Amino acid sequence: MGNTERPRASAYERLGGDDGVRALVETFYDIIEQEDHAHDLHILHMRGFGVAHSREEQFNYLSGFFGGPQRYVMKHGHARLKEIHEHVPIGPEMRDLWLGCMGEAIARLRLEPDLAALLMRHLSAAAESARNRD
Repeated sequence: MGNTERPRASAYERLGGDDGVRALVETFYDIIEQEDHAHDLHILHMRGFGVAHSREEQFNYLSGFFGGPQRYVMKHGHARLKEIHEHVPIGPEMRDLWLGCMGEAIARLRLEPDLAALLMRHLSAAAESARNRD
């Protein structure tokens, strides 16, 4: 008979598509800009192209990363995190701060627990792959 099961929805779809990814990114960067404990991450973003630029690029990246449109790849030709962040010093402390702020953003969105855990697993792997310092 064949397999009639519907394929599992991507994290992008489960998050709510563009609206859900945008909400995650905006919440994350609001934390970086407004919370004292995220100050070092905010400073790091200000040394680059600024937070507004980062908001858009992270939206583009996470859309594809979570299984939706590959906006970042279409714009830049790749999605290799180590290359994307080669100009930014990311050691274990900065990796953990980024991941903690992302976890805080996910918590603020009040996602279902299994989706939140899935996103954090993916983001943990991404954060480690972006690390370029010991």
